[in-house]
Amino acid sequence: MTKEEIRSKVVEIAKEKLGVEESRVTDEAQYVKDLGADSLALVDITMALEDAFGTSIPDEDIEKIASVGQTVDYVMSHIA
Repeated sequence: MTKEEIRSKVVEIAKEKLGVEESRVTDEAQYVKDLGADSLALVDITMALEDAFGTSIPDEDIEKIASVGQTVDYVMSHIA
C-alpha cells in the first residue's frame, strides 16, 4: 500500500468519524485542536484504522499520534 493510499483512507476515516470537510483534513491537522475530536471520537478513529489496515494500535502509541500526518507515518511504518 502506498503512502497516498494510506493518506486517502485516513482522510476518509477522519471525515466520516468527525463529520468535517475533506479540505480541513490536512497532514498538519490535529484531531483535537483542529478537527474538534473528543476522546470518544479518537477511540472510534482508532478502531476504524485498526479495521482498515488490519493492525492493532497500542494505547501508548495512540497517545503519541496527534495529527493526520502522524497517523499516516505510523501506519506506513507498521504495515510495510
